[in-house]
Amino acid sequence: MLRPEDFARLIRLERIPCAPELNDYVENFWSLRWQLPDGVAHRSSTLPHPACTLSVERGALRPDVGDDPVVVTGVVTKRFDVDVRDSGWVFAAKFRPGGLAALTGGTAREWRDRTLPAADLLPAAVVEPLRALGPAVPVDRCRAVLDAALEPLVPDAPDPAYQQLLDVVADMLADRTLLAVAQVEERHGITARRLQRLFARYVGATPKWVLARYRMHDAVSRLDEGYDGSLADLAAEHGWYDQAHFTRDFRRLVGQSPGSYAARSRSGM
Repeated sequence: MLRPEDFARLIRLERIPCAPELNDYVENFWSLRWQLPDGVAHRSSTLPHPACTLSVERGALRPDVGDDPVVVTGVVTKRFDVDVRDSGWVFAAKFRPGGLAALTGGTAREWRDRTLPAADLLPAAVVEPLRALGPAVPVDRCRAVLDAALEPLVPDAPDPAYQQLLDVVADMLADRTLLAVAQVEERHGITARRLQRLFARYVGATPKWVLARYRMHDAVSRLDEGYDGSLADLAAEHGWYDQAHFTRDFRRLVGQSPGSYAARSRSGM
């Protein structure tokens, strides 16, 4: 999330653990609640993650949500901008990379950069209970309903391909020295073609894109935390050949240069 301090002043975000039975597929549940004065709007901007989301959305909705409040949002490959206004409420499951495809048997590439009714992907037994959720329902109850809806989708036996994907993604996220896909292939003993197929099927984006997003997240987090070193050093530390390439990629994704972003972070604006 870009400018998390701005977001927290206006919108209440709560992250909730899912049932242990879902841990291999769901990273967490989360809820949003806001009540803004008339005429006030807030642009919420989030960097893309290699994850799909199942959400129930009420109130002032984003344009992609239609008459059915229960939707699936596939991997978003660009910055995710939402203009928050009036009042609203969201309760959602953030899946692990590949988690939704592993639970449904679908292909995540088909959902990339799309928001669609959850009923198009999930059984009615999953979707119907979620339609009863709303801002008047306590968070603990929302969690119990979503746990109960998703648990029947968990397969009796683990999918070896999905487990391999989880191992690769966990390594990408945990080891900041992994800066190139070739390093990942060598470490995990996997061919480039096999890796591409795994990511297309389960994640919906390429391994190169996922690795680049994780390193960009790292760089943005450093700036949010008050990094005061040189941008050239920051770029090199996170895998860019030079500051110019880092600045170009940063501006394309974040919407401003890393220098401007860092200056604003330090000023608290």
